[in-house]
Amino acid sequence: MAEEAWSYLTKKQAHTILALRRDPRLLKIPPYLSALCIIVGLIWLLLLPLNEYSRQTYISENALLPGQVHTYFGESEQNIFNAYKHEVRALAGKSQDDISQKLGEILKSSGIKVARQGYEYQAAGNTYSGENVYAILHAPRGDATEAIVLVAAWRNMDEELNQSGVALVLTLARYFKRWSLWSKDIIFLITPDSKAGPQAWVDAYHDAHSPPSVASLPLKSGALQGAIVVDNALDHRFESLHITYDGINGQLPNLDLFNTAVSIASGQMGIGVSLQRMWKHGDAYQERLRTMLRGMVSQGLGHASGPHSSFIPYHVDAITLQAVGDGWQDEMAMGRCVESLFRSLNNLLEHLHQSFFFYLLMQANRFVSIGTYLPSAMLVAGNFTIMAIALWLQSGRPLKTKIASPKRGEKAFESEMILIKQDGMTAVIPKQELATLERHLFLPVVVVLGLHFLGVIPLSLFNSTHQTSLSQALFAFNLFNFALPDLLAILISSYAPLTHQQRLLTKCFSLVLLGMFLATLATLNFSLAFLIGLLASPLSFFGVPQPKPPQPEVPSSWTIVTRILSSIILHSLAPGVVLFALCTYSGVSVEEVLTRAAFGWNVSGLWTQVIVWCVWWPAWLVGGIFVSPLRS
Repeated sequence: MAEEAWSYLTKKQAHTILALRRDPRLLKIPPYLSALCIIVGLIWLLLLPLNEYSRQTYISENALLPGQVHTYFGESEQNIFNAYKHEVRALAGKSQDDISQKLGEILKSSGIKVARQGYEYQAAGNTYSGENVYAILHAPRGDATEAIVLVAAWRNMDEELNQSGVALVLTLARYFKRWSLWSKDIIFLITPDSKAGPQAWVDAYHDAHSPPSVASLPLKSGALQGAIVVDNALDHRFESLHITYDGINGQLPNLDLFNTAVSIASGQMGIGVSLQRMWKHGDAYQERLRTMLRGMVSQGLGHASGPHSSFIPYHVDAITLQAVGDGWQDEMAMGRCVESLFRSLNNLLEHLHQSFFFYLLMQANRFVSIGTYLPSAMLVAGNFTIMAIALWLQSGRPLKTKIASPKRGEKAFESEMILIKQDGMTAVIPKQELATLERHLFLPVVVVLGLHFLGVIPLSLFNSTHQTSLSQALFAFNLFNFALPDLLAILISSYAPLTHQQRLLTKCFSLVLLGMFLATLATLNFSLAFLIGLLASPLSFFGVPQPKPPQPEVPSSWTIVTRILSSIILHSLAPGVVLFALCTYSGVSVEEVLTRAAFGWNVSGLWTQVIVWCVWWPAWLVGGIFVSPLRS
């Protein structure tokens, strides 16, 4: 009896499974599953600052030996530093040629080879020109195959005169010349600014420049192993060191370099360390989260955060040490930090590789690695793929039609139902549920690809417009973009009307491309993929095509309200509107943000705009077209 009962239950379950495989109610699950992915991904990110999910930083490369050497910079070097600082102040306001000539003379007096390099860039109607001055100290114990770079920009990222930073580099050049322990060449580089100058020099060093706008380097050394940037525009003692580490397009230096700088500054020298402009950090959850989110925003924007950013795309680990605050630490303490850091880099036998290149920092001594934070972005990106699969399945099913009541004497079972046998299982399923429609792919593919290629227009517009017209250009574009989905809906309805299946396929292809791009991007620039994924998440739920009723019907009040809310939400999350809102919230002008983006595109190889205008915006357009009341 027990075996018969079990056999009966097994057959009944088999019948149920066969029937459910084609059950249209299964297509109601993906929206909830998609929403669950977004919620879990967001919660996952918010859990990262907790001790259970983050780790203490540590040195992976044993050869670095941070803080294990005694530093001698100081004493008599203080007088030399003061003299150089006086020279730097005297040069303020003079021509670029006078500045370069004087700096070259000072470096040459230290007994090292000096060279100069001119450059000129054009971006957003502005001209960025200047002349880099650099000198190479050949290692007494080396063979000129490796080098370390010490950089100081004449003007830092805040356009302030880097008086103490430049003077410190000049002093360290004279000081390092006296030591015979160096196994790597040391390059001392002084650039006119913090963006164009370093980019021109590092491009030319790797023969990736574009002459004649950027001159070639007359002097070179070996492969660059690391770069340290000194930024001290203060005219008084400082309180702590602010370490900047973000590179172009979200690239990061090896975590060992950052950890070495922190270990030397806080451990050996007793100098406080801060990051992401979090001047006071009490190690609370809120402060960790704020630091992490600031780092994600900076990484997501992908712009240069300092002179060090230009080195990272060439796999040269680099950071900027910036003196901040008003305390009791003097320039000699900063010089000893640089000395100890160079002594550690001098110990390396190979390029930094053992530690992480993908991480999120939430404190100077606490981080999260890629294996821990990556699932949050993948979950957000996966919600688009889930909805795309659901739309694909739905596009292959015929629309539901009302089954007419059978006439007297007819067998409704035979006309409307079918018996299926598979793998020893039997089920009775309506014929309509087994029907599969042929998918017409050409028109949906053309529409989706056409909208993606349409992204070239705003990409070119904002990268070639003059700086003074960028704000007006964004305002005009937002006005036009507000009506663009309706215009495209009318255009498609007039010249290439889409069937319900083609509308489903268009939305399907748009979402699957968005999910694919964001999932791939998450492995390269996690922050950009996660932020765009969150901002684009309403596209999974709004603008999903619905079948037309067989006869025109007056839409209900709920339908009208839903359409209006969907349109408002989508238009408020348009890329141009989001950019304007973020600039207003952060107090940064739209002109400044777009100018830096145009500079990054034309000079540094920034591709954040490509993701915004050729990936996010086309997906938004597809959602806007199907939300529009003028759609076909």
